Amino acid sequence: MRPVEIATGINIYAEGSALIKIGNTQVICTASLEDRVPHFLRESNQGWITCEYGMIPRATDQRMQREATKGKASGRTQEIQRLIGRSLRAVTELKAMGSRTLWVDCDVIQADGGTRTASITGAFVALALALGKMQTMKILAGTPLRGMVAATSAGILGGVPCLDLSYAEDSQADVDMNVVRTDAGRFVEIQGTAERSPFSLEEMNLLLGLADEGTRLLFDSQRQALRDVLPTLMPRP
Repeated sequence: MRPVEIATGINIYAEGSALIKIGNTQVICTASLEDRVPHFLRESNQGWITCEYGMIPRATDQRMQREATKGKASGRTQEIQRLIGRSLRAVTELKAMGSRTLWVDCDVIQADGGTRTASITGAFVALALALGKMQTMKILAGTPLRGMVAATSAGILGGVPCLDLSYAEDSQADVDMNVVRTDAGRFVEIQGTAERSPFSLEEMNLLLGLADEGTRLLFDSQRQALRDVLPTLMPRP
């Protein structure tokens, strides 16, 4: 696993914010509270969590055009946004939020592989901080979190199973896998692709084992970043 750093409170306006660094990948995650829900949830007294994801123009070795300039989010961006939203909702008790939406924005300021997995891991921290703020405002109905969620990548590079691939490693990998799981050991999503030759069940299990180790380390970093708020947001064991 590359070195992991999570700094909180980096935005003075957002209800929750975090800067996550995993190796050379850096993502700013903010969670913003809105006192309304999408139309399909009106009259349900249930909250919602949704996400926007993007990369600043010079997040990579060559400048990219902003998607706002193009007028449309790419298919990759839309896929990642939906993945982050699904991951956060998987561990949140939405009814505890009431008729409110938390917008989680993940802005990649430097990309060196694993931007979607870093975004999920950092987004959970921003989400938990925002829920903690809502708790102090006394607008939550009950315990808002059912657990924690984090994500990491694994792959096979030159026949060797590897954890947390950088861009250079990912671009040369025979197999690439992204794993999103909860701290209870349950999976939200597994994305595994053979870039060259197909992989076996044994190899897949090796990669899942590596991802399990990686997410355990990420959960430790999340707990440290959230040590002041997390115990009050989750049910007692």
